Amino acid sequence: MSILTDLPPVGPDDLPLSLLEMGCSGRFELITHTLPKNKPLPPHSTLPHGLPPTCLDLKTEVEKRFLRDPAWLPVHDVDDAFNKFLKISKREKEVDSLLHCSLSQLHSGLSVVRDPTTGMLLDFTEVLLEDTGLSAKNSLSLQRQPGPPSESLRGSNTNYPFLPAGMEELTLEQIKNKSELEEDIDFEKDLMTVPPGLKAGMDFSDKEARNTKSEVNLLSLLSTFDDVLDAPPEDKEGVSQKEEIVKLPRTNSLEDLGIKDSGSSQPQGNTGSLTEQKKKNLEEEKGDNKKWAIPVDISSPCADFYKRIPDPAFKYPFELDVFQKQAILRLEAHDSVFVAAHTSAGKTVVAEYAIALSQKHMTRTIYTSPIKALSNQKFRDFKNTFGDVGLLTGDVQLNPEGSCLIMTTEILRSMLYNGSEVIRDLEWVIFDEVHYINDAERGVVWEEVLIMLPEHVSIILLSATVPNAVEFSEWIGRIKKRHIYVISTIKRPVPLEHYLYTGNSTKTQKELFMLLDATGNFLTKGYYAAVEAKKERTSKHAQSFGTKNVSQHNTTASQDRAVWQTLLNYLSQRQQTPVVAFTFSRTRCDENARSLTSLDLTTSIEKSEIHSFLQKSLTRLRGGDRQLPQILLMRDLLKRGIGVHHSGILPILKEVIEMLFSRGLVKVLFATETFAMGVNMPARTVVFDSIRKHDGTGFRNLLPGEYIQMAGRAGRRGLDATGTVIILCKAGVHDMGELHSMMLGKPTVLHSQFRLTYTMILNLLRVEALRVTDMMKRSFSENHRDTQAHEKRISELRNTLSSLPPLDTEGQLSDLLSYYHTITELHITTQSLQQAVLESVNGLKALSVGRVVIVNNSQHHNSLGVILQVSSDAVNRTFTALIICEKGNEEAASDEQSNKVALPIYSKTLFIPEGPCSHTVQKLKLQDISAITTKALKVIPERIIDNYNKRLQPRFRLDPPGQAISTATQELLRLAEANMGGMTVLDPVNDLHLKGVDVVEGVMRQRVLQDSLKDFHCIHSPTFSEQFTRVQERMSVQEELDKLLFLVSDQSLTLLPEYHQRIKVLEALQYVDSSGAVQLKGRVACQISSHELLLTELLFENTLSPLAPEESAALLSCLVFTQNTQIEPHITNTLQEGINQVLAVAQRIGDLQRDCGIAQTAEDFVAQFKFGLTEVVYCWARGMPFAEIAQLTDVQEGTIVRCIQRLDEVLKEVRQAARIVGDSVLGSKMERASLAIRRDIVFTASLYTH
Repeated sequence: MSILTDLPPVGPDDLPLSLLEMGCSGRFELITHTLPKNKPLPPHSTLPHGLPPTCLDLKTEVEKRFLRDPAWLPVHDVDDAFNKFLKISKREKEVDSLLHCSLSQLHSGLSVVRDPTTGMLLDFTEVLLEDTGLSAKNSLSLQRQPGPPSESLRGSNTNYPFLPAGMEELTLEQIKNKSELEEDIDFEKDLMTVPPGLKAGMDFSDKEARNTKSEVNLLSLLSTFDDVLDAPPEDKEGVSQKEEIVKLPRTNSLEDLGIKDSGSSQPQGNTGSLTEQKKKNLEEEKGDNKKWAIPVDISSPCADFYKRIPDPAFKYPFELDVFQKQAILRLEAHDSVFVAAHTSAGKTVVAEYAIALSQKHMTRTIYTSPIKALSNQKFRDFKNTFGDVGLLTGDVQLNPEGSCLIMTTEILRSMLYNGSEVIRDLEWVIFDEVHYINDAERGVVWEEVLIMLPEHVSIILLSATVPNAVEFSEWIGRIKKRHIYVISTIKRPVPLEHYLYTGNSTKTQKELFMLLDATGNFLTKGYYAAVEAKKERTSKHAQSFGTKNVSQHNTTASQDRAVWQTLLNYLSQRQQTPVVAFTFSRTRCDENARSLTSLDLTTSIEKSEIHSFLQKSLTRLRGGDRQLPQILLMRDLLKRGIGVHHSGILPILKEVIEMLFSRGLVKVLFATETFAMGVNMPARTVVFDSIRKHDGTGFRNLLPGEYIQMAGRAGRRGLDATGTVIILCKAGVHDMGELHSMMLGKPTVLHSQFRLTYTMILNLLRVEALRVTDMMKRSFSENHRDTQAHEKRISELRNTLSSLPPLDTEGQLSDLLSYYHTITELHITTQSLQQAVLESVNGLKALSVGRVVIVNNSQHHNSLGVILQVSSDAVNRTFTALIICEKGNEEAASDEQSNKVALPIYSKTLFIPEGPCSHTVQKLKLQDISAITTKALKVIPERIIDNYNKRLQPRFRLDPPGQAISTATQELLRLAEANMGGMTVLDPVNDLHLKGVDVVEGVMRQRVLQDSLKDFHCIHSPTFSEQFTRVQERMSVQEELDKLLFLVSDQSLTLLPEYHQRIKVLEALQYVDSSGAVQLKGRVACQISSHELLLTELLFENTLSPLAPEESAALLSCLVFTQNTQIEPHITNTLQEGINQVLAVAQRIGDLQRDCGIAQTAEDFVAQFKFGLTEVVYCWARGMPFAEIAQLTDVQEGTIVRCIQRLDEVLKEVRQAARIVGDSVLGSKMERASLAIRRDIVFTASLYTH
C-alpha cells in the first residue's frame, strides 16, 4: 500500500498491472485485472498487508494538499464548472415571473341608478372610492383594509393602532400647516379673471375685494356649521359672487369649532357621522363647562325598569338591585359606566349583561382582570353562562374567536398598540377591579389602555368602593369625550359584625367581644371588656413588676397554636365555618396550618368527597409530581378540612383548594392578602391573625381599603344573615384609635401611578400621528389640567386685552413699560426679603411690641406705625399696629381695593398729614410692613387697643383719644417730621444677620433697582398716574393669560423633563434617531413588555449566542424573578460569564440613565435583576424532575412555577425579536429553550379551563 500511494496516476496507455506486497516478508504479487476506479485494493490475504502505516506529518500533508496541488481548488476544476454552467444555461426561462406583482386596490366601484318612483333599474354609474390606499401600516382609521388573518388577533408591531378616542382634535399649528391639496392664494394678485377655456372674462376692478386671507381656505372646512357661517355657495367657475367676511368666534384652539382638516394625510374615519357628532358636541358645549361624569341616583327604586327594557338581553333568576338596574339601563343606551360597590354586592351582573348585549348585537366584549388566576376563574364562570368565551393570557390561548375574550390588561395593551383587528368589532371593554390602578408596578397599564381605546368602544369599570369615583370618571370622560355614569353603592348585601377575640384555652374560648355592629356603630364597651379579659390573664407576677404593655406583635409558636386551636374549635361548634384566616406572611400561613395537627373538621362523607376530587384533579400530573412533599402535606391537611392559599403554593393545588373551598369542603383557609383580591370566594367568617403587614419597605397597620377588601369576604349572599369578622388579640389588645380608623376610615383614593416606560414611548413614536405628550396630557396624573376651562378663560382674556384702551408711550412716557417692569421686580424682591426676615429668629425679635415700622398698603403710603401686638399664629402672622393717618382716612379700605397694589411711584419720603393728625389701629399683614426702622417707642398696648375699641362704639365716638394713644401718635408724628426724607431701616444682612445667599443677593438687587428708578423720565409726565394704571391693568391681564397659555401648553406637563431624559437615553443607545424616528433596535424593543432596554442590548451584543438553549433560559430568568434568596446557585462557567455580561450591560444602561438625568441610581437599576433561580431553571430545562429542583433553592414551589411560566413568555418575546433582527439561529434556540421548560407540573393546564 505504501508503495502504491506514491505511484503516479494510471495513464490511458498503461497496462492494468499492479504490485501487491504480501505480509511483511518482502514477497510481492502481480495483479493483472483492472482495478475498480478510485477504490482501495481489496485485501488478498488474511495477513496484515505491508509495513505498519506511517503518517505524514500534518504540516507537510497540508502543504502538499493545499499549496502544491492546484487541482483541489474549484477554480481549476474545469469539468465541474462547465457542468454547472450548463445547468444554468439550460434553465427554462419564465418571463411571467418578472411581471408578477400584487393587485392594486380598485379605485372605483359601480353604483345603481333607480327610478325614484318605481324603483326600476335605469343605469349604472361609476363612483370613485375614497381611502383605497389605507392599510394598517399607514393609517389609524377604521376604514383601512384588514391585515393578514395570522395577525388579526394580536396585531403586529409594525401596525398602526386605531385612532384613540379624544385624540382627534387638531391644534392651530396643524391647521396652519397646509396639506398638499391646499395652496396659498393671494386674493389680490393671483385671482384669475378669465376662466380656463373661455376667451373673455370679467372685470372686478371697481368692487373692493375685501381681504380675507386664511379664513377662505377654511371655508370648506367650516361649511358644516350653519350657526357659525352663512357663506354663499361658491360658483362653479370658481368665482364667488362677493367675498364675504367670515366672522369666526375667537378661540385659542380650533378644537372648539370642531374643525376637521379635510386635506389631512390621515383620513379620520367616516366624516359624515363625525360632523353630526361634532354638532351634537358643540350644542352640548354651549352649556357652561360641561361635566363628563354623571352620578346616578340609586336611592329611589327603578319602577319602570321592565317597561323600558321589555326584552332584556339576559334574564336573571332573581330580582335585581337598584344599582344593577340603573347600570343595565345605561348599558342599553350604550353609555359607559363606572360601578363602585363592595365585593359580593353583585357587580358581575353588569359585566354579564354587557356580554349578553354584545352577543345580541353580534359584537365582541373584552373582559380584563389584573390577575391571571382571576382570568381563569372568570373564564369558567362565563363559559358556563355564555358558552362562546375565549381566554388569552401570557401562556394560554383558548377559543380566540369567541365573542367574549377574557385577558389580562397587559395583553389588551399590546393589542391596542399593535392594531389588532379584534378592536374593530369591539363594543365593550370591562375593567374589573379598577382600584388596581393604584398598583405602583402595573397601574400605568390601565391608564394606557383607557387612553388608547378607540371612539366606538364603550367602557365598563367595576371597582371596590373608592372615595373619588366621580373625579376618576370625570377624567375618563374628559379624555374620551363621552359621558361616564357613576353608580356607587355602599350597601352590603350581607352586613358585617366585627369582633375582638382574646381566648387562648378551653377555659377562655368564649371571649369574643363585639366591636362594630351590623349598622356600623363602634362599641367602646366591647373594647374595654376585651382589655379587661386580657388583663386578668396576665399573671399576677408580671403585673407586680409593672410590665403593663405586653409586646404588641410577638408571640411564640405554641401560644399561636393555642389561640388558633381554641378559636377554630369554638367556631366549628357554633357552625361558623368556612373561615378565611388572613395572615400576612407565607411562612406564618404554613406554620399555623401545620401546627393544627389534632384538629379535624370534616365528616367521613366529606373526607371521601375530598379524596376523590383530589385524585381526579391530580391525574393530570406525572407520577413523580404527584408525590411532591407539598402535595402530600396538603393532601393530609385538606382531608381534615384545612387549606393554605398563597403565592408559594403550586398553581394546581391553589385551584384545588379554591374549588374545595367554594364547595364548602375546606373549613379553614389560611390565606395571604392576594386571596381577597378578586378571587370571589366568600366565607362565613373572616379572621385577622394580625392587623400589621409588611409592604416591602416596613411594617404598618392595614389601610382601611385593605381591611374592607379582606373583611368583605365574610358573609355569603343568600346563606348568612350577617358575616363575622374577628380580629385576634394574641399578645395585647390593639390600640382603640388604630382599630377605629382602620374599620371606619375612608378607603384608599384612586391615585395615578402613570409613569413613562420605554415601550410606551417607542410604541407611540413609531406612529407619526400619535405624540407621547398627548398620552402624558391625558394621564390621570395630569387630571388637574382642565384645558377646556382654560381655553375659555384664555379667549375671554384675549377679548379683554383687545378692548383695553391703548397705551400712550410717546415722548416722556416712552420708558413707561420698563418702569413698570422695574417697579414690579422691586416689589417682588422686597416681598421675598420681607418673607425671609419674618421667617428668621432675629426678624421676629425685631418685630416686637413698640417697634416703629413703615406701612405701605392701599390705604397708607409710607406711613409710620408702632406695633402693639403680634399674633401667635405662625402661618398667617398678623401685627396689630397704631398708624398715623389723615383725618377721615381712619376706616380700612374694603378688600377688593386692597388687592390692587398701589405702586406707581417709588419714594422714601415719609407720609406727613396735611391737616390735623389722626390715627387708626389696624391688623397688618406681613406684606403691609415695607420696612422695620431702627427706632422703638415705649407704648402700653392694652390701653391703646382698649381705648381705640371703646371709641369705635357709637356712644363714645366723639370722646377724645386716651393719654396713651395721644402720646404714641405725637411720637410717631415727631419722628416723621424729623426724618422726612426717609428713616434708617434695619438692613436684613448687616443688622438682622441673615446670611443666606438669596437674602444677600436680594438686598443688593433691591438697592440697584431703587437707584435705577431715579433715571426714568415717565415719572415727570403729567398723565403718568393715569397711564400707569392702564399699564397695570393691561399687564395683569397679560400675566394671567401667559400663565394660562403655559398651563395649556406641553411645557407644563409634570413628566415632560423625564420624557426628554428618556428620549436622550434612547438616542444614545440608537433606538431612535435625532428626529425621533424609531430604528431597528427600537422596533425590537417594542416587542418586549418588560426590561426592554436590557433584553434588546443583550440581543444586539450576542450575549445569548454562545449559550446552550437551557443556559439562555436560565440566564433570562433574572428578568422574571424578583425575590432575594439565601442560597448561592451552582452554575456552569459559560452561564457565569453570561451573568457577568448581563450585569455589565445593566450597569452601562444604569450609568447612561444617570447621565441623562433619570433619578434611578445605577445600583438600583442593576439590583432589580436577581439570579437566584438560574440553577433551578437550568436543571429544569435539562429535564430534572420538579421534586429535585425544589431541593436546590429556598424559594417556594409556587413561586418557581410562576417564574418559569413567565420565563416562557419572555422566551417567546425574544424569539419574536430575533426574527425581526433576522437571527434565525437565536430564534430556533429560544424555541428549543421554550420547549425544554414547557413540561410537567409547571405547565399543567388550569383546572378552570377544562
